[in-house]
Amino acid sequence: MGNNLDALTTVFTEFYYWVTIPLMFLIHVGFCMYEVGASRRKNHMHTLMKNSMIIPLVTITFYFFGWWIYWAFPNFPMSIDFAAGAANTPWAETMGTHVGDRITGVFWAAFLLFSWTAASIVSGSVIERINSGAFWVLAVVIGSVAWIIDAAWGWHPSGWMVKYLGYHDAYASGVIHAIAGGFALGVLIVLGPRIGKFGKDGSIREILPHNPWMVCVGLFIIYAGFWGFYVACNVPLISPEGIGGLITGETWTATTIYLTPTTLSAITFNFLMSLSGGMMAAFVVSKGDAFWTYSGGLAGIITASAGNDLYHPIQAMLIGMVGVVIAYKMHFWVERKFKLDDAVGAVAVHGYAGFMGVVICGFVLWGHPSSPYEGYATINPLGQFIGAIIMFGVLGFLPGFITAKILNAFGVLRIPREIELLGLDFDSMEAEQAARDEVSEATKRHINQ
Repeated sequence: MGNNLDALTTVFTEFYYWVTIPLMFLIHVGFCMYEVGASRRKNHMHTLMKNSMIIPLVTITFYFFGWWIYWAFPNFPMSIDFAAGAANTPWAETMGTHVGDRITGVFWAAFLLFSWTAASIVSGSVIERINSGAFWVLAVVIGSVAWIIDAAWGWHPSGWMVKYLGYHDAYASGVIHAIAGGFALGVLIVLGPRIGKFGKDGSIREILPHNPWMVCVGLFIIYAGFWGFYVACNVPLISPEGIGGLITGETWTATTIYLTPTTLSAITFNFLMSLSGGMMAAFVVSKGDAFWTYSGGLAGIITASAGNDLYHPIQAMLIGMVGVVIAYKMHFWVERKFKLDDAVGAVAVHGYAGFMGVVICGFVLWGHPSSPYEGYATINPLGQFIGAIIMFGVLGFLPGFITAKILNAFGVLRIPREIELLGLDFDSMEAEQAARDEVSEATKRHINQ
């Protein structure tokens, strides 16, 4: 490991990322609870298994090609860095048991958990009508291809969007949330609403969460997991030498993914203030609706996340409040205007809030360095707006819409109407009823003997 400082840096970095992984795993636990609570009883097991199988499918595909994309695509479509990609292929020396490398596995796993999160965001919006197999294809597309391309472009220290647009998105308002919201929107347009959501006259019928308590607990677990999410968005270091002397004059505990200085203290202030601002705004605008109050806390964090490394806590609070109001109003306007059935408001909470968060960041942080590297564009409104369109539209909406169209053309996107009416757990319910009948018959025979 070299000298004592190098050894300390390595051990600290390894443990730092390792701790973020179980914390971010809580996000997936929370999404499972949240979606099951929001679905009706006849669809519980389908909803749960649909989301649970994201774990093995996205993990394996991310290992085989998703991680390679991140390292090879920072300058795509201008060029592909095959040398950097080669060091992160499944057969590379560091992509397995290797005592000499202590960082690759935990860093890979942190990014993998981001992939699960992107796919889980889409999962909630399409509950109670999508075919599981079709969703798993969509999960792989966003989790191991689309989002990791946008990470290479806008969340890599050498990404072309950072270099030429001055794109800044420290805690992934756009890189994960806007792209997942846009992807979900593209899928929902093709998938269509749940049976009974809209009347023949176009009236909207509210389908209430089956278990509001589970929704609440699920969202609070997601909040807890977001601590790990925020920490994993940083790069830990002990001294300026840890990143080649790019930062001088002080010793830092962490940088952003762009290698610009930050502290865990700063993001703690801003995380809690944006969460609180979001919850308060959502409580007011929704007139105390519990579902939207809790979702608003998440939307507040997401809106402020793009610049939460540099915002003042009061700015983080106000930006979170603004994002929530816009997301809430947009959700119901789109629902009325286009008859879009987003079961958990995922497009609004993640997509619209994430898009606005990237745009707002361009104005509030106008002129700040986007990177410690010389010659990179500074943060600016135009670069952020273009970046938001790329995240939400180009890498989010278009892949979601096109993939859903292909699946729909093969007739595998949506569950048949009769199964949707009976419930997507129809087979398991039949088995459960058969077991109950068998027990009942056995009991009767025992009594009669």
